[in-house]
Amino acid sequence: MTQPLRNPWPALLVICLGFFMIMLDTTIVYVATPSILTSLQTSFDSVLWVFNGYLLAYAVLLITAGRLGDLFGPRNLFAAGLVVFTAASVFCGLSQDATQLIAWRVVQGVGGALIAPQSLSVLTSIFPRERMGAALGVWGAVIGVSTIAGPTLGGLIVTNFDWRWIFFVNLPIGIAAFLGAFLIVPDVRPGRAHKFDVVGVLISGLALLAIVYALIEGQRYEWGTITGFVSIPLIIGVGVALFVVFLFWERRQAEPLVPLRLFQHRNYTLMNWTALAVAFAMQGIFLPFTIYLQSVLGMSALASGLTVAPLSLVSMFVAPFSGRLVDRFGGKYLLMAGLTLFATGTGLLFWVASLDSTWQTFVPALMVAGLGMGCVFAPMTTIAMRDVAPRDTGAA
Repeated sequence: MTQPLRNPWPALLVICLGFFMIMLDTTIVYVATPSILTSLQTSFDSVLWVFNGYLLAYAVLLITAGRLGDLFGPRNLFAAGLVVFTAASVFCGLSQDATQLIAWRVVQGVGGALIAPQSLSVLTSIFPRERMGAALGVWGAVIGVSTIAGPTLGGLIVTNFDWRWIFFVNLPIGIAAFLGAFLIVPDVRPGRAHKFDVVGVLISGLALLAIVYALIEGQRYEWGTITGFVSIPLIIGVGVALFVVFLFWERRQAEPLVPLRLFQHRNYTLMNWTALAVAFAMQGIFLPFTIYLQSVLGMSALASGLTVAPLSLVSMFVAPFSGRLVDRFGGKYLLMAGLTLFATGTGLLFWVASLDSTWQTFVPALMVAGLGMGCVFAPMTTIAMRDVAPRDTGAA
């Protein structure tokens, strides 16, 4: 089993660089939506799948990728994910129609799923527990940096160049992270070898595919019939049934894809539900708010990116500080305060929005939401991972 490093910060920098890239690509596309619509002469439903294709592949493969990291080493999977993600980014930029762009965004989602779980696996292996909060604070700050860099950099690129360059910008980042992965990041391994649950992968993949697809397409079909007897409720029902089958299968396996013992830890279970709620809130805010800024208020892509910058700026500076507070005082009350502030800020954001709003209108609400977001990620992840054994970090 890998021991914590004496100086783990350079390795954390490399891990954060790769994580930054996949987080950047989640937000950088938002401000380019109108330009993609016009350039590719496609429908809004098709452009939505530029986002949804990425998220679908990412969600379906995330659990599997975590377990593959336990099998082959998180550094190796991290590097493989960088190759897939970076190559797909180049082909996204070269796409000539919406179908090609969506297809390569799906491949990007595969790469992102390979990268994300390995970052936490490496982080929790190279840092001692007493410094975990500080490390997770930096990791959380990356989310803040990427959310500000995404809309702002995307707006700058779209305004001065072309939307295709929002994907090409990943090339130097991906190459730098790939080189750093093998030069700096240690080849950490779990305490013992794992077997790969192929049946569990297939069942969980189909379950997640059905549920996530139905949630994405539900509004388009008004939560009713798609064609013939196929409907959104039926697809959700199939997904839930497969998920139940998956749970029964996992209970009978000596080496399950998802060790159900993880959910015996109350904190781990609660933090997963919390993370789900925060993710829904963040994804549900950024796209409609960006479209509102450009289509309703008439802002340029760059102006809309700069408008949301206060949220990310505040979060970026608060997150490392909140990580140190977690190390000293624990994360429970800091997390509660962060969630309250984030909910308050997002509520204020929609309360002040109107047809004649200016960028100044949103600054107070965005700063409150950013303060809350900066206080969420470090305590949430620290609390969730506190009782997780090293052999289960990839699956967790």
